[in-house]
Amino acid sequence: MIAIIKYNGGNVSSVQNALLQLNTDSVVTDDPELILKSDKVIFPGVGEASSTMKHLTEKGLDTLIPTLRQPVLGICLGMQLMCAENEEGTTKGMGIFDTQVKRFPPEDLVPHMGWNTVSDFTSPLFSGVDATSDVYFVHSYYCGLSAFTAATCHYILPFSAALQKDNFYAVQFHPEKSGLVGRRILENFLNL
Repeated sequence: MIAIIKYNGGNVSSVQNALLQLNTDSVVTDDPELILKSDKVIFPGVGEASSTMKHLTEKGLDTLIPTLRQPVLGICLGMQLMCAENEEGTTKGMGIFDTQVKRFPPEDLVPHMGWNTVSDFTSPLFSGVDATSDVYFVHSYYCGLSAFTAATCHYILPFSAALQKDNFYAVQFHPEKSGLVGRRILENFLNL
């Protein structure tokens, strides 16, 4: 079973629909027991960092998620909250990835929205994905390049399009909205 983290934000139903298209059942939950028992966990994200982190803290998920042993996939805000700190609302993250999330400069070019090329893959998430594939982004904050970078993108400056550490995988883009490339990335995650 795939657990999709419930946090009172957007994007959950589109992730669930993408999994259904891959003939994979999932449950949307903030129940720690159900999350612990799941085969894989997806932490999707559309929303504001501090209010999402507050909900996760109230449910004890801020301390549970970093202890998970099964494959975990963070998407967009989910990826950002898996990092150490976020400039949005000066939010302390879960610290899975020891990196900071910053706001893109300048204001007139934010948000980064639309299709953009990702490259420099170093994760099994990208197995079978062409080296210069386009995926769909919607974000105002980014993770810089680090030892955890598993794919890169360039918008204003180079940034981490994906991160990986042990069983934790994260993407800044939305695989559920990224056509065949996104479908392949989700399939790769399901096959880990």
